[in-house]
Amino acid sequence: MKRAIAILALSVGAVVLSAAPAWAHSFLAASTPVDGETITSLPETFSVTMNEDLLDLVGDGTGFGLEVRDAAGTYYGDGCLTIDGASLSTPAALGTAGDYEIVYQVVSADGHPVSDTIAFTWAPPADFTPAEGFDTAQNCGEEPAAPVAEEPAQDFSGALWIGGALVAVGAAVGITLLAVRKKK
Repeated sequence: MKRAIAILALSVGAVVLSAAPAWAHSFLAASTPVDGETITSLPETFSVTMNEDLLDLVGDGTGFGLEVRDAAGTYYGDGCLTIDGASLSTPAALGTAGDYEIVYQVVSADGHPVSDTIAFTWAPPADFTPAEGFDTAQNCGEEPAAPVAEEPAQDFSGALWIGGALVAVGAAVGITLLAVRKKK
């Protein structure tokens, strides 16, 4: 009898444990580019693929994000996202050569957000034309934010003219004072 109760208890325990929900969130299964990779040609899209389908209940990507930034914090891309099963992607755009990162956030099938960063290096071909970068992340379909302002070239010509004029006036005053002194 004890043996039958022990077998029954083990059987019920096995059934209960096997029917328990999965407690793990989604995890990154693949990405373009791969973390730590040096890319030499621009892919069509930057993407992350999780181990299970993503949860997009509303159908508008609320809660999802995929941003590309350079080492200075400049954002690249139009902010448009595509969610397809387990993958999240955005059209690829990069600036000049250097270190970049992709920051992503997805919603797991269990409803929890998962986010992380993928670092990579961009070594473009010589004929590559860099994309325009932005101070803030772009929102798909909205008017683009102002591009990163380039530092204006320093123009010292006005200061040189003023300095030259002051030297000329000082020299004229000095010469005049010397000339007046000698006559006395």
